Amino acid sequence: MNYLDSPSNFDTSTWYPSLWPPFTQIASANRPERVIAARGALLERDNAPPLIDAISSWWVTLHGHSDPYIAKAISEQAKQLEQVIFADFIHPQAERLSQRLCNKTGLERAFFSDNGSTAVEVALKIACQFWENREDHRDQIIAFDGAYHGDTFGAMAVGERNLFNAPFERMMFPVSRVQWPATWWGDKDVNAKEVSAINQLEKLLETPTSAVILEPLVQGAGGMAMVRPEFLNAVEKKVKAANALLIVDEVLTGFGRCGSLFAFQKAGLKPDLISLSKGLTGGFLPMGITMSTEEIFKAFIGDDPRLTFWHGHSFTANPLGCAAANASLDLLEKNPKKYLDFEFRHLPHLKKLIKNPKVINPRLHGSIAAFNIEVNGTQGYLNSIGKALKQFALQNGVFIRPLGDVVYLLPPLCITDDELEKCYSTINKGLETL
Repeated sequence: MNYLDSPSNFDTSTWYPSLWPPFTQIASANRPERVIAARGALLERDNAPPLIDAISSWWVTLHGHSDPYIAKAISEQAKQLEQVIFADFIHPQAERLSQRLCNKTGLERAFFSDNGSTAVEVALKIACQFWENREDHRDQIIAFDGAYHGDTFGAMAVGERNLFNAPFERMMFPVSRVQWPATWWGDKDVNAKEVSAINQLEKLLETPTSAVILEPLVQGAGGMAMVRPEFLNAVEKKVKAANALLIVDEVLTGFGRCGSLFAFQKAGLKPDLISLSKGLTGGFLPMGITMSTEEIFKAFIGDDPRLTFWHGHSFTANPLGCAAANASLDLLEKNPKKYLDFEFRHLPHLKKLIKNPKVINPRLHGSIAAFNIEVNGTQGYLNSIGKALKQFALQNGVFIRPLGDVVYLLPPLCITDDELEKCYSTINKGLETL
């Protein structure tokens, strides 16, 4: 039956007028609550007690909500220069930010865009055109099972093909896939899984390849699926030996989330292209950046206009976003222990939580702690057990957003010890109600 032949009986007038929320089936979702303010790790609700934001508002709020230092930087910049076309002009905030990111990543060029998905899109386009500009025609791109890289078409194509992008399947370009050897505490099969994945990658790389793209250490939306640095080292060796480009998607993992400033550094990688967003501006403003090596950059320079990278965004290198990003980097530089030591804050709580028999596959990288709930039936994003736990947590002052049977905590760096303990105790109590 055609979907249009079976319209929903849902009365849309019962929903908020004008609004169309993301990743939400309103026919079955609870009405969202109104947040009127936020400070630190707390969300202030309209006519309800505050909530601990245990997932950094979709992984973007790095230092805490309404951080005064970043807010002041944006305010001061707005009084001086709010926007200028970046194809014809540069400005001090972009100059400073690009130089700082080059110094911190080891890559020499920064291309500005608007969000994480477009930062990935830019990386893919650069990688493909790089080889075309060198008259080396390569059609293969390799990604990993379970990946999520965004919702624009190129980013969707290299992500896991599933329910979310099924309507667009026939319009996406083909991508070769390698298994992702996700692991956890006590995983006895990790070595065999990694060997199998590397063998699979090596076989695929026999075909000339433009790029291999991966999320370093942690696949976020794919279920906080974590791999070992040793595996990523082996991947890089195979990619470099095949003379392909390595793209690391640091949209989630960047800016201290995995216990180092960037996850690729913790894994010991030297990527050719890096996609950045989310924590880039401390969560204050949307912005994306794609870092590139100088070698790649030079391939786009010449008298032939076909060499040009014909890509841009109206708000490329927006001065307000750059000011927020520079202020966020200031805070990271001022107190690196906040992200370097966060794993040790999670550790005792997670060790205690795994005594609950419903907790399986515990895992931890930096500020990201995760586990699976043992369930009867199908695992995955559509399992409803996470929704039940989410509702319990909401009623008890903690906001989490499980990925089906996967529960994770990814709080802002400012969260207090008491707030973090409450997150864990609430989850533990909630598991007993399931």
